[in-house]
Amino acid sequence: MALLDKLKRQYARLLIREGVNLQPGQRLVLTSPVEAAEFARLCAGEAYDAGCGEVILRWQDDAMTRMKYLRAADAVFDRVNPWDALLPETCSAEGAAWLVLDAENPDNLRGADIERLRRARIASGNALRAFRERETRNEFPWCIAGVATPGWAGAVFPALSPAEATERLWGEILRACRVTPEADAVEAWQAHSEELKTRVEKLNELDFQTLRYRNALGTDLTLALPEGHFWAGGAEKCVKSGLMFSPNLPTEEVFTLPERESAEGVVYASRPLVYDGTLIEGLRFTFARGRIAEVSARQGEAVLRGAVSVDEGAAYLGEVALVPHDSPISASGILFYSTLFDENASCHFAFGDSYPCIRGAETMTAEELRARGANSSMTHVDFMLGSADLSVVGTTRDGREVPVMENGRFVL
Repeated sequence: MALLDKLKRQYARLLIREGVNLQPGQRLVLTSPVEAAEFARLCAGEAYDAGCGEVILRWQDDAMTRMKYLRAADAVFDRVNPWDALLPETCSAEGAAWLVLDAENPDNLRGADIERLRRARIASGNALRAFRERETRNEFPWCIAGVATPGWAGAVFPALSPAEATERLWGEILRACRVTPEADAVEAWQAHSEELKTRVEKLNELDFQTLRYRNALGTDLTLALPEGHFWAGGAEKCVKSGLMFSPNLPTEEVFTLPERESAEGVVYASRPLVYDGTLIEGLRFTFARGRIAEVSARQGEAVLRGAVSVDEGAAYLGEVALVPHDSPISASGILFYSTLFDENASCHFAFGDSYPCIRGAETMTAEELRARGANSSMTHVDFMLGSADLSVVGTTRDGREVPVMENGRFVL
């Protein structure tokens, strides 16, 4: 335990120094599960050591969330309290850093009213629209990172006791974020970011017009990339301060946006998706002119249908991400039941809002971005399609076909 405690302190330092790259005088909004209070305090201590002006804590509790969806008055799910919207609005506008400690419990909302979940998602999307736009444009530094809790750990390692499962999950989280006894965590993460930067540069040089995905699961889909798009991955730049930050820990992906109305074909998910506390398995989408035309799933289909109908843009793709099948998270052989981790074991798409990966996007209006092919939605949901036999072939704007991935691995 002494070693684990030492590594947790390194992890907290990594989240503050590289995750949000906190600056002296800057405020930090810290969201944490109540079960991770001890680690949240480590992050707060690191923040104050970095000169933080104030740490603002926001606690989350799975048990209270479940009670709300099962027992609260029905009208609650069509509104967001003004004070709950005011904090994200004011803090993001001032450029405060935003750190979310994330722990998925895939069964937490089992049995909850699907319509309540959908309506709450719509209400939140409308109330927090300005905050989400600032986030996707990187107007403030933000980071989402995993923390182990008994509920999540029990889903990942059901054969272990709660204490053993939680300790095991902490170990896997730390390894995935390159927090080890052998190296300084910040230096190890910076080296990893440089590797992702090299891959991004290769993809940007090729300037693909289309990508085609195929594998034995049945995925066969072609989509276009907008003219002027760019790939990103690893550390990103805050547009206001010019400082770099790492929005996801862990991360193994490089990503861009697809042209909104271009996707044609069928996609089969290779891993389960956890959405609003519900496990969705056997996901299958058919696309026509960019829109999800058919939806099916072995489990959780009703929740999935609600997810793609939150608004008009939820039925279109907003992100294309490439991840090698031999990434450390994939090589672990662990199904985390968490998008933050499972998306880094597999190539994935997201339906819903696009990150504005178009050159000059920082000066464009929402209408101009849409005219360039970006999708707009109040939701953004990643789902995994990568496999050991996945093939991705790109076609350049001068008509050359270039293999990007073969057998799930980069060949560039």
